[in-house]
Amino acid sequence: MPTNAHSKDELIRHFDLQPHPEGGYYRETYRAAQTIHRKENANEPRSASTAIYYMLCDGAYSRWHRLKSDELWHFYAGDPLLVRVLDRQGKLTTHRLGNALTHPDTVFQATVLGGDWFAAECEDPASFAVVGCTVAPGFEFSEFEVADVAQLQAQFPAHRDLIARLGPVEGGA
Repeated sequence: MPTNAHSKDELIRHFDLQPHPEGGYYRETYRAAQTIHRKENANEPRSASTAIYYMLCDGAYSRWHRLKSDELWHFYAGDPLLVRVLDRQGKLTTHRLGNALTHPDTVFQATVLGGDWFAAECEDPASFAVVGCTVAPGFEFSEFEVADVAQLQAQFPAHRDLIARLGPVEGGA
């Protein structure tokens, strides 16, 4: 449950959060005016960096997806959030984001490298977490890829159950 007398709905209103296609709620808070060009797509300028607020609650999770850019996750409020990362070799890493001052087994920040598959969920599905995500080079939906669960399971059979559990949401892509 949201703490300090803030309900989930109050936080969504206060931060003007909108439903995110991968699950949860978000709002872009920063898009750098400075642009860069990727080698593989030199004709399309993109922001050097972007940032969002991101909130998971009510059992929602961020389904398996990947970006071309690195993404840095920052913990702000709520209870611990688990960021699950599958690297190209199939190694699973779980970053436990939380208030590292009150939960010594958590971290304030975690990085997901561009190209790695990742998903996120609240450690306690009945709780909530408010985090920030900074992407550099900046986030573009054109570089956002939702996993094909069957393909991901075939590629990483050791993590079959976790991949299925954090796969596409009901009615999602």
